[in-house]
Amino acid sequence: MKWKRSERLVDMTCHLLENPHKLIPLTFFSERYQAAKSSISEDLTIVKETFEEKNTGKLITVSGAAGGVKFIPKVAENEVRDVMKSLMAELGHSDRLLPGGYLFMTDLLGDPRLMDRVGKVFASAFAEIEIDAIMTVATKGIPIAHAIARHLNVPVVVVRRDSKVTEGPTVSINYVSGSTRRIQTMVLSKRSMKNGQKVLITDDFMRAGGTMIGMKNLLEEFNCELAGVAVLVESDYPHGVLVEDYLSLIKLQAVNEKDRTIELAEGNYFQKGGTET
Repeated sequence: MKWKRSERLVDMTCHLLENPHKLIPLTFFSERYQAAKSSISEDLTIVKETFEEKNTGKLITVSGAAGGVKFIPKVAENEVRDVMKSLMAELGHSDRLLPGGYLFMTDLLGDPRLMDRVGKVFASAFAEIEIDAIMTVATKGIPIAHAIARHLNVPVVVVRRDSKVTEGPTVSINYVSGSTRRIQTMVLSKRSMKNGQKVLITDDFMRAGGTMIGMKNLLEEFNCELAGVAVLVESDYPHGVLVEDYLSLIKLQAVNEKDRTIELAEGNYFQKGGTET
């Protein structure tokens, strides 16, 4: 079948969007469309220019015999701020306030379109860092982890509070919850990760950061390296946060349970260099 250029461009764009951070040889496209590499290179130039103009991402060319092209999702500053604004508008409703200063976020975490945007925002921030896996704690962090993983094209590792027979042999650690100071347990299957992997950890809500420290300690048990920390909402914890370096989208500055008011602000995403301006 002889592909028209318009058909090649549409199919090529879809393939690149579905396979971010994956090096695709030019021979793959050449054989797929039965076209010369020179024609494929011209097509990729058009796609590259369109991606950059529309702030979809970057198309990187790797030269050499083992080279090809790689699509890196990126998000412009205005899109990040739009995501932040949408989150603050939803989270600011008084009926989301829960006892203890927490916010009800289950419905937002279950919104696939919103989570996809959040995932792309975090993936854009960590696009230049080598990451082999995304780690989170069951259960609310799972949608965020999968959204980030989709745009970084890496697997998700889920830490649990107790051991399941379906997990096989596990490694467990005890850690101290930062806000309640209680001893808690984390469990992870031995088959979940390989030695030496670089892992991004994420969660939906962070107060003192005890859960993040617990995941960091668990990584050490697997001889893995912490690549970064991504948090959807951080709380303005008065006693200080245990995590030294992290990225957040929203900051919960104050709540008044009596008046049912919630004060929100942008997280530290831009202060930490989360995107190119």
